[in-house]
Amino acid sequence: MERRSKIAYGLALAAAATLALAGCSGGGATPTESGSAAAGGTDYGLITAGTLTVCSDIPYKPFEYEESAGSGKYTGFDVDLLTAIGDKLGVKTQFQVTNFDTLQSGAALLAGQCDMGASAMTITDERKKNIDFSDGYYDSLQSLLVKTDSGIKDINGLSGKNVGVQQGTTGENYAKEHAKGANLVQFSDDGVLWPALQGGQIDAILQDLPVNLQHEKDDASYKVVETYKTDEQYGFAFAKGQKESLRKAVNEQLKALKDNGEYKKIYDKYFSTSK
Repeated sequence: MERRSKIAYGLALAAAATLALAGCSGGGATPTESGSAAAGGTDYGLITAGTLTVCSDIPYKPFEYEESAGSGKYTGFDVDLLTAIGDKLGVKTQFQVTNFDTLQSGAALLAGQCDMGASAMTITDERKKNIDFSDGYYDSLQSLLVKTDSGIKDINGLSGKNVGVQQGTTGENYAKEHAKGANLVQFSDDGVLWPALQGGQIDAILQDLPVNLQHEKDDASYKVVETYKTDEQYGFAFAKGQKESLRKAVNEQLKALKDNGEYKKIYDKYFSTSK
């Protein structure tokens, strides 16, 4: 999904400066290629020695979410995949909850809040102005989730309906263009978007297919009635021009995991439809 909005690079720099001054940079370190080295001796510019710190907008099940409420322990496709990559690099992986807008704009990365971002983020030309992306690691579709007895069969039935979208996402962009006559209601993240549908505040959710399929799986009262091909591919995010050795290493290990079958095992854990 293009989970998020088009924020100008100048605003990203300003936000980065604000974060840094506010002490939100994970210890105040600025990400550079001369930072901490991994256990194997390779210099990846890590803000904390031996730890790959990853910013992520949580919850976004099944990509990243808490194992149990209040546990502070995270799981999900992105989490497992990057943990496996971190293991290959000889570092432990630590996830840090971060607002998506500060992540996709590049602000959190530029401020040194984390080494990289992993948040089911769609690779777009607009974001490439502010962020360096890894190779794509997941292909996705957009989708429409409604209550089974809603009478809504497709996007053409949304006129006059309240449709929930996550602010700044490709789902929101798609809804603006195609959900004619619908009243779009913005939410900060799926953690408030999904309860809003369950509570009757909105009539539908238009967002990434894997997330809506998870809701359908969790509650049979809801179903995905339509999907939309948008040619979206997710990538891991890095501070523009500042983490090339780490980005290269992540790409190498991502390819290795695909080649040796470990990627498929992680993928099947969260997305396989076989019983």
